[in-house]
Parts: sequence; structure tokens; C-alpha cells
Amino acid sequence: MTNKQKNLTKREICKIIQQKIGISKLYSASFLDDLIEEIISEFKKNTNIKIHNFGTFTLKKKNERIGRDPKSKKTYIIKERNVVTFKISKILERKINNERISKKT
Repeated sequence: MTNKQKNLTKREICKIIQQKIGISKLYSASFLDDLIEEIISEFKKNTNIKIHNFGTFTLKKKNERIGRDPKSKKTYIIKERNVVTFKISKILERKINNERISKKT
């Protein structure tokens, strides 16, 4: 397995939505933009967003710290900021690793 990175663009996602659902490009682009805006607005209300069978996005606060340029050895202040982390769900992780998923009965 090679470690190639694939960037999935909004245009490609819109095309997939259009093909799977059978809606126009304009409507699929609008849908995706609305979805992204909704996720961003949820981060303003909550620090965790869980998408069932996909994973959990968590908003974490990073404190101000001292950083160093390894080349010039110059130090500088990295300002306090918020970052988003992602924890994959166990079901998605199993699907990615081609493991059998047993349904609870």
C-alpha cells in the first residue's frame, strides 16, 4: 500500500452527490455549502460534533506557546487558537481495514 494523498475537492463531492442522488450541480453545490455552514455554526454552540458511524469532531483550545524556527533557531510566540480534531468511529475504522462488521441482534 502506498501513502499517496488524495485531496477531495468540493467540486468532486458535488459531482458525487449529483450522480448518487440525481440532482443538479447547482443544487448539490448549494447543499454542500449549507452542510459545511451548519457544521461550522454547530462548533459555535458545542465543542463536539458526532456523526453516527463516521466519527467525532472535537474543538480544542491550544494555549499560547513559544515556537522555534529549526533553521534559524529564532524563537517566536505562537498565539492561542482553536483546532479541530477527528476521532474515527469503530465501524468506519473496521470498514477501512476490511474487517467483518457483526450486527448486534
